[in-house]
Amino acid sequence: MVVRGGGELASAAARLVFLAGFPVVVLERAEPLAVRRPVSFAEAIFSGEASVEGVRGRRVRLEDLAPGDGYVPVAVDPEGTAIGRLRPAVLVDARMLKRDEGALLSQARLVIGLGPGFVAGRDVHAVIETQRGPDLGRVLWAGSAEPDSARPAAVLGYSEKRVLRAPRAGRFHAQARIGDIVVPRQAVGDVDGELVEATIPGLLRGLVASGIEVAAGIKLGDIDPRGPAVSPDRISDKARAVAAGVLEAILVARSR
Repeated sequence: MVVRGGGELASAAARLVFLAGFPVVVLERAEPLAVRRPVSFAEAIFSGEASVEGVRGRRVRLEDLAPGDGYVPVAVDPEGTAIGRLRPAVLVDARMLKRDEGALLSQARLVIGLGPGFVAGRDVHAVIETQRGPDLGRVLWAGSAEPDSARPAAVLGYSEKRVLRAPRAGRFHAQARIGDIVVPRQAVGDVDGELVEATIPGLLRGLVASGIEVAAGIKLGDIDPRGPAVSPDRISDKARAVAAGVLEAILVARSR
């Protein structure tokens, strides 16, 4: 299985499918925008290795990309050029672009798209619902996922306020670390000198890597108001549900 994207949802799916016994590789951009980095194979792009709840990811050169022995290979390939060479049985587009990127059906025997932006039967074979609610993780063999609500899920009554966004385009520099307890108006970083401040108290659950280029308004991180009660090293319930949907789609397709 080839997974395009190495953020939390992509990594949860890659981990579960890997544990189920299928070979998995991950394709990422050169400067990943993953926020929940402790549970993202994208972190291997920066540090060479990453561990997602006990499953190792390791950065490899694109020309050496092949299923790993006991680990998930991660390579820089934003255009997906390796897909034609690898000829995967399953392709998962987990980049969360939320827009139509054209038909992908010819790239693998089973093509799965996560979230909005895909139409099952036209662009992909199956779509996995990523919107929180009763259908989270549902496999759709026809039609589309729910449209992007553009509103983060509320935690203890906080929704948009718990999300940190870039005040401008530029290079992000971190001034705090994932796992830190932060308070309102505390600087967690800056974009070319313009501060990014916490707006609520809580635990800094996610933060993009320091030193990357970001666009104005992009999500830089998130704060969990539950504080130490949550662990940044644990996959979220949402990501687990989406991963289960991916594995279900694979098993159903194999049985047909």
